[in-house]
Amino acid sequence: MQTSPAVTRQAPRPTPPTEAEPATPSPSRPGRRFGLPTATALVMGNIIGGGIFMIPAAVAPFGTVSLVAFAVLTVGAIALALVFGQLARRNPRTGGPYVYAREAFGDFAGFISAWSYWITTWVSNAALAVAAVGYLDVLVPVQHSTLLTIGAALTVQWLPALANLAGTRYVGAVQLVSTVLKFIPLALVAVGRLGFFDPKNLGPFDASGQGVVGGMTAAAAILLFSYLGVESAAMSAGKVRDPERNVGRASVLGTAGAALVYLLGTLAVFGTVAHDRLVSSSAPFSDAVNAMFGGSWGGTVIAVAALISMTGALNGWTLLAAQAPYAAAKDGLFPAAFGKEKRGVPVLGVVVSVALASVLTVLDFASGAKGAFDALVLITTFTATVPYLLSTAAQLYWLVRGGREVATARLVRDAVLGLGAFGFSLWLVAGAGYAAVYQGVLFLFAGILVFVWMAGRRKN
Repeated sequence: MQTSPAVTRQAPRPTPPTEAEPATPSPSRPGRRFGLPTATALVMGNIIGGGIFMIPAAVAPFGTVSLVAFAVLTVGAIALALVFGQLARRNPRTGGPYVYAREAFGDFAGFISAWSYWITTWVSNAALAVAAVGYLDVLVPVQHSTLLTIGAALTVQWLPALANLAGTRYVGAVQLVSTVLKFIPLALVAVGRLGFFDPKNLGPFDASGQGVVGGMTAAAAILLFSYLGVESAAMSAGKVRDPERNVGRASVLGTAGAALVYLLGTLAVFGTVAHDRLVSSSAPFSDAVNAMFGGSWGGTVIAVAALISMTGALNGWTLLAAQAPYAAAKDGLFPAAFGKEKRGVPVLGVVVSVALASVLTVLDFASGAKGAFDALVLITTFTATVPYLLSTAAQLYWLVRGGREVATARLVRDAVLGLGAFGFSLWLVAGAGYAAVYQGVLFLFAGILVFVWMAGRRKN
């Protein structure tokens, strides 16, 4: 078992995270490392999955107050990205939130962070594959047959997995290319639509009648989860070149880029499609393209863009699905086999994660367990935020512990940033809803059995 970072860091006068040197040198890993462009593409690609194609219709019932909610959430997401950058400078190991939680609060907090994040990744991959098949059906009809539907969904999952198993070189290449291919069309269409912008289509500011605060909060509950993935560069810090500098930069650049695409796209659709029609739209981007140029070819264009977007997201999330178990396995908190690499990739983590996602996908299509599947996806909206809360709490812990070593102005700035990121993470939990939080806690605590087993074996 490796020595705990928390132990190796003990010193009479601890240094706060904003000034600290890394607790552990960035480990040498086989395989090619990601530069800043690829790390940024990883963050942006994981944030922008398939949700962007439905967001305008989802928030339209609340009116243009949802654009204000967008702006507020973007500030919170960037604050969280900055905190991850500061934590990565302190400890640039693969595992991100798991590493930060364990270093600050010990093995149990680290395990809960890793377990929670792992659940999120492979369940989200199953949901992405299911959504991707819906867009694929626009191009190649497959949903008339259950077997074809299952086969298509499994293919969508396993192709990115094979790219991951081929090595970090191919993971980075796929992520960079897919991000460029989906970002350019989305950005061009979003900006192009502004030329067709008609303020009359916007509808009322507070369409729901809940008041500005109520409407913004309700819209935020939907938009909050559009920013999941901001931690992607920190999660793969051990694969990033010069992580002490590039993780923070990639986190901020990727989050800001994704936010810009989200905001421009939503604003353009709001001003192109009449509000009463947008509220009931099942393909808002397609409706906007059709409104601009006429015809019905918009659905095909959006289907292609959505498939590219989801393939890139699956490629990135498949990599992240293996990173939390990998980091925990290195510290003896997950089975040791999860910590073995081949060509720079934790092979077992990739295979097991994709296999679990495949099982959920088959259950969804073959057994009609739609309600159970949807409930499980809702749970992940809670499990995704647990590592965020623990990471921001770790940042605040190091600030409290070493605050006397920092200039007052710098300490106040970092404390405000940390508290803002913690509040943003708490807002994510609240947005998940009572049922998701209740069920998510049960799902999360089931992992305690794994912790007990691993802790008992390690003691022996």
